[in-house]
Amino acid sequence: MGLAGRLYRGETNWDFIGSRKRWYIASLVIGVLLIATIAFRGFNWGIEFSGGTSFVFQQPKGVTLEQVAETVDDAGVEVQTQQEAGRGDDAKFVLKTASLSPAQTTEIKQTLAEKYDISANDITDNAVSSSWGGQVTDKALIALVVFLVLVAAYLAIRFEAKMAIAALLALLHDLLLTAGVYSIVGFEVTPSTIVGLLTILGFSLYDTVVVFDKVSEDTRGIVGGSRIDYAEAANNAVNETLMRSINTSLISLLPVGGLLFVGAGLLGVGTLKDLALVLFVGLAAGAYSSLFLATPWLVDMKEREPRYKALKERVRNKRANAPKVAETVADDDDQVDEITDVDDDTDDVDREPATAAASARTRSTTRPAQQQNRRRSGGSRPGRPSGSRKKR
Repeated sequence: MGLAGRLYRGETNWDFIGSRKRWYIASLVIGVLLIATIAFRGFNWGIEFSGGTSFVFQQPKGVTLEQVAETVDDAGVEVQTQQEAGRGDDAKFVLKTASLSPAQTTEIKQTLAEKYDISANDITDNAVSSSWGGQVTDKALIALVVFLVLVAAYLAIRFEAKMAIAALLALLHDLLLTAGVYSIVGFEVTPSTIVGLLTILGFSLYDTVVVFDKVSEDTRGIVGGSRIDYAEAANNAVNETLMRSINTSLISLLPVGGLLFVGAGLLGVGTLKDLALVLFVGLAAGAYSSLFLATPWLVDMKEREPRYKALKERVRNKRANAPKVAETVADDDDQVDEITDVDDDTDDVDREPATAAASARTRSTTRPAQQQNRRRSGGSRPGRPSGSRKKR
């Protein structure tokens, strides 16, 4: 049976829970590196958050984006971000600088128009205040807190409090991983990035809830037995839902990958890369955390409970005594075989005397029976008719 078939039927037996220390160490190392990157490198905040002025115009023929940025820098204004949107005749340059006064904005537009033989009216400028970005950030944080509170309450009611804690920890892991990748890559943080973050929260929790639902089903009623402990039951649940997690992740990552690699990479639609990157990284992180982190964390918390400690001890003792019981049964079987062999030998030695005695008993039993049969068949003495009476 191939791997694909076992995955489809949920018959894999990979030890996700038993190897959880490896996942913890790997996630811890990656998390420390990402936190250090965020602390020292920071984020490339867009003008929507930091404030600034943007210039958008049609790409002049034979002119590169680097040449245009250098022209603006020579005019005394530093270009913070630059990108090309679109391809071919529809290609446009997008330059973003710090906040400029109306006079500085007009000067930059005139410089670009004279340098590249375009009309100043064809250059679109847009000034954004940093206060607007602060409002967006505040609203995003409020939405995040409300979302987390509602999700925690739902999970605690639907499952239990420990599952809610494990799911939220996995969610924070996904947010940290996505933010760290953004810091490393240096993509601009825009409102689209915030929207993407809120989107991956829902996906990460969805995948985790699917796994937890199966864990809750497989662990129901195991406390009263001694066949399997909580960690093994949870590991079986993860294997049973593995194919569903893979399918969900692939179906979600394919269109997002198309946005990132085809739309932003090949077609040059720069406005899509902010949203596409956060979705791609967040979806991949959510699929990883639901299998390798959320369920192991849940197992660690559950096995601290006395009842599951006792269950684990019973299972361990039962399996430790299983070889002894098997050895005892094997010894009993050997003794039974020896007794059977001795009985067979005794039968062989005593077979002839026993047969003679049986024949004698048969003859002694048969003679009285024959005599009795003769008397019954005669009915009376010889010469006297049956049924006649002697006259007095």
